[in-house]
Amino acid sequence: MRIRTAAALIAALFALPGALSAQYLGSAALPSPKGIKNVILIVPDGMSAGAVSLARWYSGGAPLAVDALASGLVRTYNADTPIADSAPAATAFATGYKTNTPFIGVLPEKAGMPGVPAPKAEDVKRPVASVLEAARLAGKATGLIATCELPHATPADFAAHDPSRKAYDDILEQMVYNGLDVAFGGGFTYLSPATRKDKEDLGAALRGMGYQYVQSAYEFENLKAGKAWGLFAPVAMAYDLDRDPAREPSLAEMTKKAIELLSGDKEGFFLMVEGSKIDWAAHANDPAGIVSDVLAWDASVRVALDFAKGRKDTIVVSVSDHGNSGITIGDASTSSGYFGVPLAAFFEPLKRAKLTGEGLEAMLDAESSNAKAVLADWFGIADATEEELAAVRKAAPGSLNYVVGPMLAKRAKIGFTTTGHTGEETVLYAYAPDPAARLSGTVENTDIARYIAKALGLDLAKTTAALFVEAEAAFAAKGAKISVDASNAANPVLVAEKGGLAVLFPRNKNYAIVGAKLETKDGKSAWTGGEMKALDGVTVLIADTGKWYLGKKAVELIK
Repeated sequence: MRIRTAAALIAALFALPGALSAQYLGSAALPSPKGIKNVILIVPDGMSAGAVSLARWYSGGAPLAVDALASGLVRTYNADTPIADSAPAATAFATGYKTNTPFIGVLPEKAGMPGVPAPKAEDVKRPVASVLEAARLAGKATGLIATCELPHATPADFAAHDPSRKAYDDILEQMVYNGLDVAFGGGFTYLSPATRKDKEDLGAALRGMGYQYVQSAYEFENLKAGKAWGLFAPVAMAYDLDRDPAREPSLAEMTKKAIELLSGDKEGFFLMVEGSKIDWAAHANDPAGIVSDVLAWDASVRVALDFAKGRKDTIVVSVSDHGNSGITIGDASTSSGYFGVPLAAFFEPLKRAKLTGEGLEAMLDAESSNAKAVLADWFGIADATEEELAAVRKAAPGSLNYVVGPMLAKRAKIGFTTTGHTGEETVLYAYAPDPAARLSGTVENTDIARYIAKALGLDLAKTTAALFVEAEAAFAAKGAKISVDASNAANPVLVAEKGGLAVLFPRNKNYAIVGAKLETKDGKSAWTGGEMKALDGVTVLIADTGKWYLGKKAVELIK
């Protein structure tokens, strides 16, 4: 254990993260909405402006639900690089901090972009509170929706804290214990003890905490008032074009149900909704997948607006975390004569696709010997070349959309510059009951968190100070000794002891065990007994720094 002076220990006890105010990059002044109880944030992951144009024309050219809400642009860069990954981008939306890839809800370890301050050494990878956590502490109901697996980057940023977006076991455990009222999406595989390193049954844990836990569209439709988790696919849910309504609800249906459940809270609510797979289709350069889920996102925005416009206390914000693919209506083949290309040339090929590239994979037989018929019947490509058919037959499982998406794009003259993310601004869509209080202009992604916090009367800095005290300094200042019980390596426990009293803080949980006794039997020692005490948030271990973080009330269990 590091040795520090008593003064330094006391000063560090409940210190705010260093450079907190400097890290809130963005507008010096933001609108000040009044009388707001509810905020709905809808994130179309990886959606570039070109994808919206494509979807609008595909659906006939009539205005989309979001069109009247366009109010500005959002800068999307990371703390250290100009092109964002979803993990740091959504961290900015959730916490007001720019950070690094692949961090989830923690401060950066390096900067480099203009105007972004370098983090202090003691604050590297420190957890910082999200608007969801602040809303929960303020007594509001909270919810998360995604069409990917729930521990994926964007939803994770609002209810978990880890330096790696790939740490699904820890991320989902934190989400389960972080007091969400509603959570809908994919990923029930990650709740199962059969797939988890710690062998915990998180589905049983949810039921034990009083949640309704459902996995089918039928059960979903019959959800009533109360807390609920619904996970409708082993990993990610289907694209909307591929979706079986008997198995999976749509993004709009999940949004509507979440609002129904959350709006019963008299203190109001915060809800984050992600149209996750726009990003995945853009990576694959699959225009059918892009259009499918852009329109599903727009339908979910319409649901949110229908709720918000019927009252005076709700704000709706929708913005993509970053661009992806450099999608354009027009490609190299239209470099000359582009002004004479009719609308039908771009959209008739897309209209013939009945499935996305991902959905197409299920239609192929084991040897893909029916590739020609499948492409013609389900993807509208009746003129596939022998080279294209060979590529379909060679496609690795799970990658067919990367093969056939570009085939469809070529026929529809849809251009792509990359299969990766891009660094341009994304469009800001915002609704407020008072138009003067609507977020507008060119803003930083960190402004999204600041605006939401301001609208709901939340203080993110105070919430961070309440939820994420560094344990070593805090307990040392109280004269307590700490150790780590790592007998279960996948779920270590922080132990604080003073004057014969031991308090146990299991990693990723929102409770402590007070008064446990260490007993030895058959040469093995284990903590037994004690009283369970609820905490305000989850206990977080940042494994690569070895630092534990917990809330003020947790520290106060040691007198």
